[in-house]
Amino acid sequence: MVRIFFRRIRGLYPLVVLLAALTLGCIARAQTTPQTQAQTQAQNLAQARSAEADSPADIRQPGGRLVLVLPFDNRSGQANLGWIGDSFPYTLDQRLTSAGFLTISRDDRQYALEHLGLPADFRPSRATTLRIAQTLDADFVVIGSYNVINPGASDSRIEVQAQVLEVNQLRMSAPVQDSSELSRLFDVENAIAWKVAGRMDPHFAVAEQTFLAASGGVRLSSFEDYIRGTSAPTQEERLKRLEAAVAETPGYSAALLALGKEQYAASQFDAAAATLAKVPPTDRVALEANFYRGLARFNIAKYAEAAAAFAFVAASLPLPEVVNDEGVANSRQGKDAAALFVQVIAADPNDADYHFNLAVALLGRSDIAGATTEVGEALKLHADDPEATELLARLQATHWVTANLKSILSAGGFDPTTRIRRTWSEASFRQAAFQLDQMRALQMVTLPPAQQAAQYTQLGNEYLAQGLLPEAEQEFHTALAADPKNAAAHAGLAQVRERSGSTGDARAEAQSSLELAPNVAAYLVLARIDMQINQLSESAYNVANALRLKPDNPAALGMKTALAARGQNLP
Repeated sequence: MVRIFFRRIRGLYPLVVLLAALTLGCIARAQTTPQTQAQTQAQNLAQARSAEADSPADIRQPGGRLVLVLPFDNRSGQANLGWIGDSFPYTLDQRLTSAGFLTISRDDRQYALEHLGLPADFRPSRATTLRIAQTLDADFVVIGSYNVINPGASDSRIEVQAQVLEVNQLRMSAPVQDSSELSRLFDVENAIAWKVAGRMDPHFAVAEQTFLAASGGVRLSSFEDYIRGTSAPTQEERLKRLEAAVAETPGYSAALLALGKEQYAASQFDAAAATLAKVPPTDRVALEANFYRGLARFNIAKYAEAAAAFAFVAASLPLPEVVNDEGVANSRQGKDAAALFVQVIAADPNDADYHFNLAVALLGRSDIAGATTEVGEALKLHADDPEATELLARLQATHWVTANLKSILSAGGFDPTTRIRRTWSEASFRQAAFQLDQMRALQMVTLPPAQQAAQYTQLGNEYLAQGLLPEAEQEFHTALAADPKNAAAHAGLAQVRERSGSTGDARAEAQSSLELAPNVAAYLVLARIDMQINQLSESAYNVANALRLKPDNPAALGMKTALAARGQNLP
């Protein structure tokens, strides 16, 4: 049985380990004496190699976190409602990812179906479901069905049930169910995701209300256009649907990304770059959006903008294809990109194009020996590369004399140029991000409890700033597990509860936080809750306390102004 998912991404593991060592090295350095950059890099590399040597061949986590969500079966009898079945994997993948699972994307699911000789719209039996799961190395498979009562009527309702297949145990869970008005489809899907997460992880602690609040701001009609647009059979229909989704919900990042990629595929490069630029830099899809934005700019020879887009992605996660493209965009501006190509080869030494690119970059330095070595490596990996073959022959004709280099290389119009990578590996990116999270957790365990809590609270606040409530709640819970007396983690949970509409729980968490230590965040949660219920004097009291701690806090000053406008001054 071919293990498609992990076979496609397993080669990324050494890079992931190296990235983890480099990313997490700052934690260890904070506890050591100052050292030179070379010493630090050597220690990080040794740590990476040690971690790789100790790692198992199969990078799945003990207990299993890899999840395949299949489209849900349409039991309504209405073919025009089939898009709802396709929407469940999208929503559940998002929510389960936020819960710490690694989900298998739609592209990989379709790849598996093709490998098994099955059509993309195939609805598998239990036996076939197991085959697909085993092909993709999934630990869990989520299957389900839905029915719509009174379709087309104003009071139409949707009823959903789902089950979890635990692949290794060949065990199917009892069904989980939910129902509501069809207009509240998001709530139903998020509720199913929350119940499924609990079936797969008995220790899952995120509140259901946090999941229910996670899809805010997207109109249901935009969601329908997005789902239909991503699976439409023609490019014209895909563009039309995705444009409609964005027109109705302009800040819909997933739709912006899908539209930008579709515009790129249609060679609408200016439009694609403009669309993808609208994805906020803190959004979870910003990295992929900027990769394709870089490609769009590159295709119309705006190399500086392309390089900036690729550099944005590489700063967070330097996958080989991303750093390669940053180097190519820089080389097209006449800049020396050899250092970037060296970095790429260190991460992936088995790609012929990466060695060829380094050879071209070394020619810019008149390094004939280095270029010859690299083009030779490229030909070892891809012997039938005519451009590399020609370049090697010309390099050998120089007889290592740099004075002959330019005339020999350019004779007959020969002009070797660096090669761009045009494919974003979503599976590689998600696997790398997931593995980094796992390795960060292992690194955190070595810290004292108070430092663990501080680190997790910081991560939670970063997720909170991005509006990722389930992710933020996960980090705050982990912080409190390490140190139950961490006031900042309680304040973070209070903000999550406030944003998800659980004001009673938000007030309780804020008060717990203040009992441990006075802090601005908790005071402002109480102030906002009191203002909403028109208890202005209590709100003013908490704002005043926040300003005593931090007189220049913008949020507190804004609340002071809002209270004054309603005739309430601070005590």
